[in-house]
Amino acid sequence: MVAQFDRLTPDEYLEAERHSEIRHEYFDGQVIAMAGASSAHGLLVTNLVALLRPNVRGTGCQLFSRDMKVKLATRNRFFYPDLLLTCDPRDRETSYFKQYPKLIIEVLSESTEESDRGVKFRDYGELMSLNEYVLVSQNERLVERFTRKEDGSWRLDRYANDDRLRLESLDCTIDLDAVYEDVTLPTERGNA
Repeated sequence: MVAQFDRLTPDEYLEAERHSEIRHEYFDGQVIAMAGASSAHGLLVTNLVALLRPNVRGTGCQLFSRDMKVKLATRNRFFYPDLLLTCDPRDRETSYFKQYPKLIIEVLSESTEESDRGVKFRDYGELMSLNEYVLVSQNERLVERFTRKEDGSWRLDRYANDDRLRLESLDCTIDLDAVYEDVTLPTERGNA
C-alpha cells in the first residue's frame, strides 16, 4: 500500500518514520507501508535471533531484527530486513538506519518473495560490506545462502531437511531443526 503523500526526501521519510506506528520502506521518494507477518514468519525471526545472538557477543558486531532500516544511498532507498548484522564502526554513528551490513536475512512470504529475490537482492548487492544474503522459506524447510565471491559474483548454497546452515559472517553453523523449531509448515498443516 502506498502512503497518501506523493514523494518525500530521505530526511522527511526518516522523521516521519520515527513517529509512525507502522513501518514503511522507502523507494526513491515513495513510501510503502509494510504488511504484518504470519506466525511462521515471526517464529523464524525469533529462532534466528536466539540462535545467532550468542555468536555475536564479544565480536564488536551488532545484530538487529525487523525494526532497523538499511540505507542504500546509491539507490535512494531504505529497507527493513528481517535480520541484519553489522560489524562496521561507522554504523554505530547512526541510530535509525545502518549502511554497512555484513549479513542480511530475509524470511520469505508470498507478498515479499519476488522483491526479496529481485529488487532487494539487486539493491543489497551494491552494499560492498555485504558478504552474505540469506533467504529463509516459511513454506518449506529451505534456506538459501548467497555469499559474495572475490570477483563480486554470488555463490548460492541451499540447505534443506536436516542440513546445518553455515554462516561465514559469524563463523558459525546452526541446525535447520533449530531454525524451524515450533514452525508449522503448510505441508505439515495439510497432514494434521
